[in-house]
Amino acid sequence: MTKNTGNHSRNTQQNPSMLENLRPLVIDVVLPLGAYYLLKDGLGASTFAALAWSSVVPAVRTVWSLVRERRANGLALLILAVNVISLLVSSVAGDPRLMLAKDGAVSSTVGIGILLSVRLGRPMMTTAVMPFLVKGDAAKEAAWQRLTGGSSVRSADFRRYERTFSVVWGVALLAECVARVVGAYTVPVDTMVWLGTVVLIGTMVVAFRISGVRGAGPMERLLETEVAAGTNPAEAEGNSPLAMSTHK
Repeated sequence: MTKNTGNHSRNTQQNPSMLENLRPLVIDVVLPLGAYYLLKDGLGASTFAALAWSSVVPAVRTVWSLVRERRANGLALLILAVNVISLLVSSVAGDPRLMLAKDGAVSSTVGIGILLSVRLGRPMMTTAVMPFLVKGDAAKEAAWQRLTGGSSVRSADFRRYERTFSVVWGVALLAECVARVVGAYTVPVDTMVWLGTVVLIGTMVVAFRISGVRGAGPMERLLETEVAAGTNPAEAEGNSPLAMSTHK
């Protein structure tokens, strides 16, 4: 009984919960956005004040990553950039159509950031999709590291789908930006106030669907195959790059 309890305790430590996997996404994205809407819609703060205060967390996270980890926190830096751009645009008063187009500028900033991350070889949306595929499973976590680290024969395919997932979201957000900006200057203001939300929801639905079929779905299947290979030492050894070169 005692031995089993010890094993269970060690497995729990090695197998992080879904909440622990989602923690970076919550801190870098959900918390700043939630703070913005709480301050603006819940507490009646001005748009400028809400944006300024909701920028504190991503700003601190960005500085902390640069000082402590010697690298930039991609999601936190992106959210900070979006908030700064929104602050600059929000400071321009007197043009309701410009204010409507502002949300499009935010989407384009996020979209461009995602596409640049793909170009640099570090697809930003991977941070968002990983918790939903790994699901706090230690075996899947190890398989994920092999796939993204290039030590698996499936790594090239996995990375291609990983890039596709981010590209779909980057393109979708740029398209949403174009739709918002065009609508802001061609559609009546009162109509565009609610139509902008419809465009955003529609974009999210389409992006979720396409990225799931073209990116997340294939990634999940490769991840499961890699897990199965990892539990079969003979197959894992036979599929390793070293083994393949030796067989040649």
